[in-house]
Amino acid sequence: MTVPILPTISTSCIVISAVLVAIGWWQIKQKKTEAHQKTMFAAAIFALLFFLIYLSRTIFIGNTAFGGPDDVKIYYTVFLIFHIVLATTGAVFGLVTLFSAYKKEWTRHRKLGPITSIVWFFTATTGVVVYLLLYVIYQGGETTSVIKAILGF
Repeated sequence: MTVPILPTISTSCIVISAVLVAIGWWQIKQKKTEAHQKTMFAAAIFALLFFLIYLSRTIFIGNTAFGGPDDVKIYYTVFLIFHIVLATTGAVFGLVTLFSAYKKEWTRHRKLGPITSIVWFFTATTGVVVYLLLYVIYQGGETTSVIKAILGF
């Protein structure tokens, strides 16, 4: 079985991002502020790479439909919606947490950081499950380009 390269790379990026967030969390608990800043910056870069690959793939190639059995599709769809809401929430929390650090709003940053990290861990975990369901456990369904869908060619 082969898996598509772009979803594999983007999913790897989000997993690396979550691992770096965990390392950064440990670093700040150890009072290693400078290492924490560098690690969290790297985590943000990997999250951004995920987003850019995902967005580019969605625009130019399209999204892959669930290719598994019909009786599993409803559960997959509910899980996917949960993942999308979680990912959106995690992204917003992540940006606010990063900007609060950038602006040296340490009280806000310390309050949001642990919440953001936990949401990010769940986002990465559910993202891996979506990837496994779409490309590993079941063969992906049809993929349609968003540009083709919008422009009609």
